[in-house]
Amino acid sequence: MKVSDLLRVKGFAVKTVLAGNSMRQVLKSMVENKVGSLVVIDNGNHPIGIITERDIVRLIYNQDSQEWQNKPVNEHMTKDIMIGFPDDDVEYIMALMTENRFRHVPIMAEGKLVGLISIGDIVKSLLKDIKSENRHLSDYISGKYPA
Repeated sequence: MKVSDLLRVKGFAVKTVLAGNSMRQVLKSMVENKVGSLVVIDNGNHPIGIITERDIVRLIYNQDSQEWQNKPVNEHMTKDIMIGFPDDDVEYIMALMTENRFRHVPIMAEGKLVGLISIGDIVKSLLKDIKSENRHLSDYISGKYPA
């Protein structure tokens, strides 16, 4: 399965935040949109990082005050992000996530952000495929399908 197949089912919407937005604005957006990450973009709408729940927990843990809320997201985002492409195999993206211990991959096409894949999206997709395959095998074994 290709990333483009997964995006067709999941959708192409990506929640983003500008690099200069405050961490308080980031939290508000995550809560309102019910997402665990936001792609950080510059004024030209190009991804320059990602901010995740894990980044925020780490930030809060290392602070003694509430000052973190006013700091810009670009000071706390993950800057070295790996990106994927619509033609990538889902298995490749999953291996990339597992090997590098991250849960979100922005998807780019023709220099534009076109989607975001999470490990949860991949697991749901693979689970759906496995359930379908099991159903076909079960039907075949029980004689519902001729040989």
